[in-house]
Amino acid sequence: MTCVHIEGLDTSVPPSGDGCVECLATGGRWVHLRRCLACGHVGCCDNSPGRHATGHANSDSHPLVQSFEPGEEWIWCYVDQSAVTIDGAPPSVSHH
Repeated sequence: MTCVHIEGLDTSVPPSGDGCVECLATGGRWVHLRRCLACGHVGCCDNSPGRHATGHANSDSHPLVQSFEPGEEWIWCYVDQSAVTIDGAPPSVSHH
């Protein structure tokens, strides 16, 4: 299946920071981080207590996230519930 959400996507949007925006604001903790490919929002994964990446995707209708973990370059589409490949997408780099 081909994800239509990748069309016209600018994958060079900078990350919002080095950690989950909501967890940093509230003192929460995360397991892994995801970067929204629409706006750069960095949120925590579904294994984290806050599940902020999914919450952001749902509330802002931004379907694609990229892992924000060192050495991981995969992309996920929440709408299609599938992994996505984008030719030329920059690797994600985390600083935490």
